[in-house]
Amino acid sequence: MPVCEIDLRVDGAYRYVWRKEHGKRNGDGGRLPEIVPHERVVCTELFDEAWYAGEALVSKHPGRAGRQDNAYSDSRFQSRETRDGVLKSGMESGVAVSYDRLEQLLASQGTVGMEKGASPS
Repeated sequence: MPVCEIDLRVDGAYRYVWRKEHGKRNGDGGRLPEIVPHERVVCTELFDEAWYAGEALVSKHPGRAGRQDNAYSDSRFQSRETRDGVLKSGMESGVAVSYDRLEQLLASQGTVGMEKGASPS
């Protein structure tokens, strides 16, 4: 990830740019309208080459019900049609790859990894 910039405060901004396997770069960024330490970070999300209309509003949670091994996020889109298009885009498999890499990184640092298939309860 050649660019990873985060101003982690309410109304701060972030910018990510990553390089895909074939060398092409892709990026996204947004603002951070809400931060509740140890509970959630809410951000807007807009991709440089967006395949859907408008920004998404994403809530990211490090754990739920006191579980530190279960991270999750939820995304809200401008319309049901936009949501359905995003789900059909294959992004779910891309997100799964990212979480697998995160789990490997945490394991290499001796940090408890995430459970496979764990769902928030």
